Amino acid sequence: MHESLIRLAHTIKFYIPLPDLLSPIADPIESLQMLLNKHSFTAISLDAAGLIALADLSTIAERTALAGDASWFDILILAPGIHRQQTASEINRGEYPTTGALTSGYVFRIENQATVAFLQRVGQPGCLTTVQVDGVAASGNTLSRCLGELSSMTDILALVLYSAGIIMTIIAIVIVGLIRDFWALGVLCMLITARLLNTFVIKRRAKLTWKGAPEPGKMGDLLVLLSQDRWVRIKGTVDDLKAVASGQWLRDQTMVESFITAFATLLVYVSAAIAANASGVGSLTMASLLLVSVALLGLSNACTRNVKMFGRTLRVSDRPKAYHRRLDMADELIKESGRNDWAIGMGLILPPTSSAGVKVTV
Repeated sequence: MHESLIRLAHTIKFYIPLPDLLSPIADPIESLQMLLNKHSFTAISLDAAGLIALADLSTIAERTALAGDASWFDILILAPGIHRQQTASEINRGEYPTTGALTSGYVFRIENQATVAFLQRVGQPGCLTTVQVDGVAASGNTLSRCLGELSSMTDILALVLYSAGIIMTIIAIVIVGLIRDFWALGVLCMLITARLLNTFVIKRRAKLTWKGAPEPGKMGDLLVLLSQDRWVRIKGTVDDLKAVASGQWLRDQTMVESFITAFATLLVYVSAAIAANASGVGSLTMASLLLVSVALLGLSNACTRNVKMFGRTLRVSDRPKAYHRRLDMADELIKESGRNDWAIGMGLILPPTSSAGVKVTV
């Protein structure tokens, strides 16, 4: 059938003069392969295109913190910084802010790095930002859970950008497959494998562990003092607040998990080393994929408004309220909560003269 169509095209061309554009129509796949072959773009030298994957960008780690976990769809997002995904636990830049419970008076620190990173992102200097923690009902439907992983970013634009990154990877694999550039295909497969291993480890580390004694139905209200005079108030049930503020987010890696992530890191470096063997088109495809994917993922992170973690959602519920002095903010919250022990413990106000011996916890 294939040969008959070609003979028919040549016969028509013999009797009726037609442009040479008719020949590629007989076999579009062959025409595409002729257009994009290993020797195309010979004037462009991209021998070091694989080094782009070694860039120490935190885009993937930020995505992990915003999602509160890793999704299996992430393995098709190939962007620089694959080997740094496990550093998502450092996304808070070492800050563990002082926090006071307006309902009980206790003062402590939030040590959940993803939560702190989100509060750093929404907080503004000299303003009080209110964040609501909502509980999310778990679904027993497998398809719904898979879609929930993909749509962990509630903003539609963020979801579209994230999905575009997945499509870009599939297109790149198809292109290098059509031109039979097995070096480039091998590099992409190694990067996907590295993503798969890191995703597997993140999923094991992001397990709901100790969160304190349950207090069902009880409402909580927290005030968080961040650096640069950023103040955030977190509201929700006590159990929901404990889920996002207490205990661990990502536990420490076990010995086996450390070996897995080390092997994934080596895969990224080896892929950069062998990428020089790819053809011009293959190198251009890999470089374009890495650059476009990191741009799409960065825009997706920027468009993300809510953060999901352990079945809860953190979202900004009110516009930031500006204050001339921090003391004004403290006085207003003291009147609203009906107690000042939390403010004394956080060092926002001075203790009464009669209780000058009370220690201030910061």
